[in-house]
Amino acid sequence: MPPPMTRRHLIRSAASAAATLPLSSFAQSTPSGAPAGAPDQNLNAGSGRAAWMQDRAHAWGVMTHYLADWQSRVHNLTMTPDRWNKLIDNFDVEAMAQRLASVGAGHYQISIGQNSGYYLSPNPVYDRLTGIAPTKCSRRDLVADLCESLSRRSIRLMLYLPSGAPAQDGAACQALGWLNGAHRNRDFQLKWQQIIEEWSRRWGTRVSGWWFDGCYFPNSMYRFAEPPNFASFAAAARAGNPGSALAFNPAVYYRLMTQTAEDDYIAGEIDKPDQVDIHRPYDGLIDGAQIHMLSFLGQTWGRGTPRFTTDQVVAFTQKLRDHGGSVTWDVPVELDGTITAPFLDQLVALGKAFPKAASL
Repeated sequence: MPPPMTRRHLIRSAASAAATLPLSSFAQSTPSGAPAGAPDQNLNAGSGRAAWMQDRAHAWGVMTHYLADWQSRVHNLTMTPDRWNKLIDNFDVEAMAQRLASVGAGHYQISIGQNSGYYLSPNPVYDRLTGIAPTKCSRRDLVADLCESLSRRSIRLMLYLPSGAPAQDGAACQALGWLNGAHRNRDFQLKWQQIIEEWSRRWGTRVSGWWFDGCYFPNSMYRFAEPPNFASFAAAARAGNPGSALAFNPAVYYRLMTQTAEDDYIAGEIDKPDQVDIHRPYDGLIDGAQIHMLSFLGQTWGRGTPRFTTDQVVAFTQKLRDHGGSVTWDVPVELDGTITAPFLDQLVALGKAFPKAASL
């Protein structure tokens, strides 16, 4: 079995009132010290936005990466905006919601996009800022459709999005002013926040939270008194739902820990779940943030055959649940969003081991 690639490698290889403030409040340069209208980076401990992750009805869930470049590699496709739209149009949200409900998953996390520049929802702000035509954002709003199907089954929806520009799309990187590495990236961040706010306001309270990838240079990009910073980033994501639970991923660290006071829950990217370290937990939290682990059941993220036995998957999940933690398991999907049998069988076992309702 080849060694699994981390999310960091995958990305690098490709190259509450303040939360409701509009991003126009942050668009102009302000002097350091006490910037007018800027959200304070106050201690976020005990915000309660991620408290639902301790509820047995939502404590474990499923993630799928539905990405244009990944599907292209797996199915030997040449990706174009037209083909991408056909793929998104054929994603069966009702079947996905039914499968998740049948296995007892309490939340579902899906990637909006990553490195390719293709996104599974329209975003006119992204189109305006990048000037890319034809747009690589899908016509269909897959997230909105998922919201409807999942909500009818009381399954919460979470969204994955990188904190940087799509690294494989040179035109987008240039238009957005993105520099990969330990750079301030001020102009990029102001644009990226506008893009995120557009999505957040559209979906509103139907989305329960966000998982932001690639926050590898927090001191260079986010830890400033003046925006853009972690607080303004969080304000953009919470623009449509002040109750959104947020996590900013610093890459793989086996000791679960927070990245910023804006973390409502721990991103918890783990490639080897047997090595996860839950240090100094208290009441389901570590340093005020909800305990959470995100890992994958395949050989790597979104691909391969099951690498664990079902008993192992249950045991890894039990370790987190023993401390009031939540677990999200990534599984591969087919072109129409189908989760294949080997992984579906493991999810069924999780549902039996961790049922939504207590037994009488």
